[in-house]
Amino acid sequence: MSTERFDVVVVGGGILGLATAYQLLTSRPDLRIVILEKEADLATHQSGHNSGVLHAGLYYAPGSLKARLCRHGKALIEEFAERHGIPFERCGKLVVALDEGELGRLAALRERAIANRVPGLEEMGPERIVEIEPEAAGIRGLWSPETGIIDFRRVALAIAEELRDQGATIHTGRAATGFEERGTEALVSTTRGDIVARQVIACAGLHAGRLARLSNAPADPRIVPFRGDYYTLHPSARGMVRGLIYPVPDPRFPFLGVHFTKRIDGAVWAGPNAVLAFALEGYRRRDLRPLELASTLAYPGFIRLAGRHLRTGAAEMWRDWWKPAFVKELQRYVPRICADQLTFGPSGVRAQALARDGTLVDDFVLGGSGRVLHVRNAPSPGATSSLAIGRMLAQTALERLADGRPAG
Repeated sequence: MSTERFDVVVVGGGILGLATAYQLLTSRPDLRIVILEKEADLATHQSGHNSGVLHAGLYYAPGSLKARLCRHGKALIEEFAERHGIPFERCGKLVVALDEGELGRLAALRERAIANRVPGLEEMGPERIVEIEPEAAGIRGLWSPETGIIDFRRVALAIAEELRDQGATIHTGRAATGFEERGTEALVSTTRGDIVARQVIACAGLHAGRLARLSNAPADPRIVPFRGDYYTLHPSARGMVRGLIYPVPDPRFPFLGVHFTKRIDGAVWAGPNAVLAFALEGYRRRDLRPLELASTLAYPGFIRLAGRHLRTGAAEMWRDWWKPAFVKELQRYVPRICADQLTFGPSGVRAQALARDGTLVDDFVLGGSGRVLHVRNAPSPGATSSLAIGRMLAQTALERLADGRPAG
């Protein structure tokens, strides 16, 4: 079998890999690009299992990549959607404080959102809360009217169609299995033969850490998979939620907590919890890959994280298995929700980078030396930011291609 040659290989056919290839061809239509996806279809993991929220930038540290790229990426996604007839809706997000103990954190969130120039922010009391979300509880709220919803997998598939029209090659069912740098080129081993390219960009999501190790990149941070289970409101109960109802984030804990999410198809999801997945692609409770689980459990960073959040983790596991406990948590935000209005599912797995000291990596991590660039951490708002992240990765790759030599 002859070795194929391209200018750029993009590993990963999720929304981020496709967005990166799209931005490369937007800048350089003459590039020969191939996208490799190990699954039979595109955008089937995080791109197809996320909640579909177009984030406006409320939560992220001012000046961080998340803050900058979320705001820019949301505008790019909305522009792309309008051009391709993909529906989206700015339904708004309401963050509610349930008691006085949460007011300080709500005020801090407001200051962060102002620093991030989130448009249309409004702080409000109970009367205004029930105008926006009549069934929501709360003594104080923060309203982000520009937060929206969209089907990110539909966006990803539309990007793929544009890529094909522009001459890019997309191979599904073809996994990257190794990398070898050879001066001004890199050899990518795959399950269907070798490819030589001048630049490789790995957007591998849940497998980002594994592919980084294959290219001799630093072992840390490590990807740890966290499964999030949702309940879906019965159609008769959907009217209880008009948009997005969220809790005030607690900086002591690594995840947001349960919330209510209107979907672009009209469904409403309630959740998710956040529990350790027993496999990188462990979407079901019974999904188990012993070697992947053992690798996570033995990692010093996970041991430290689990030690710090043992009670929280146990509570999340309990809610995951015991529906009444999950429902009780949901009722704190929408008191009239009943168990018989909720059906279990769907679920997703979040690829979260974890440092050796047990801290969750808060910002996007993009980089790598030589001929291989890696996305090491791109959780939420990764989908919202995808076209902006892709533009940043494309700029770096084009600079290296123009130099004709690896960048340090």
